[in-house]
Amino acid sequence: MQTWWEGLGLTLQVLYCIAVPSTLILLLQMVLTTFGGHGDGGVDISDTSGIDMADGVDLGDADLGGDTDLDADAVTDGGDPADISAFRLLTLQTVVTFLAVFGWVSIICLNAGMPTAGGVLVGAVCGFLMMLLVAKMVQLSKKLVENGILDLRGAIGETATVYVMIPPKETGTGKITMQLQGRFCELDAVNAGDSAIPAGTQVLVTDIIGDSLVVERPN
Repeated sequence: MQTWWEGLGLTLQVLYCIAVPSTLILLLQMVLTTFGGHGDGGVDISDTSGIDMADGVDLGDADLGGDTDLDADAVTDGGDPADISAFRLLTLQTVVTFLAVFGWVSIICLNAGMPTAGGVLVGAVCGFLMMLLVAKMVQLSKKLVENGILDLRGAIGETATVYVMIPPKETGTGKITMQLQGRFCELDAVNAGDSAIPAGTQVLVTDIIGDSLVVERPN
């Protein structure tokens, strides 16, 4: 092993010192993400399970790796050049990816007989392209997570139809159906009045309590 290492030359030794640790870190990131760990500091890709759109969980104040308070109008597709945070090129995940790809591609090129400068240049180009690809994948994953979040605050002031009878105030919950954030939703609802609201009744959403919408008959 020592003989092999000493026979590599300084350039290959440096490249192996870059490629091997970065590859191990990249594999560790993948394992942590797969088994519920947090990936890159920008987006928690693994944390999308448990989002129950049908039951209308209020995730409007969810924090996806930053201080941004998401609402229905905050979702971005990355197409706005002013939204720099939507496409984050320099993150731990992208830098580690660049180093791993750069190191191994350069090693392959030099072992294939390419000149040192050419092999390193090819490795750098491949590493940068893979870096861009990973950054784009993270951006798209973030968009999918944000688009899956149902913000119940957008229902306040809107009308809905009672689907399952809503009992009087503080005696239980029923269900309503309505259009929210461009899709048809079935949501839990509680009554603001003292008389039950039968199925089929049009109601007005006035507030949110926990994961349930507060509704009342329109005046």
